[in-house]
Amino acid sequence: MPKQKTHRGAAKRFKVTSKGKVKRWKAGRRHLLECKTTKQLRNLRNGVMCAPEDAKKIRKLLCRD
Repeated sequence: MPKQKTHRGAAKRFKVTSKGKVKRWKAGRRHLLECKTTKQLRNLRNGVMCAPEDAKKIRKLLCRD
């Protein structure tokens, strides 16, 4: 049986941490930044962990079971 291929779109959007959690980036950091407050932009800067239900599906796309 052939090897599983990684879903390349998911690989560009998500990272799996050393503990197995899935990290994602927040939306809203691409354009229209001048009308957002500094506080909003600061909060959008850091990544956040995905919900456990979603992380299970994402790990499957990344071939990381």
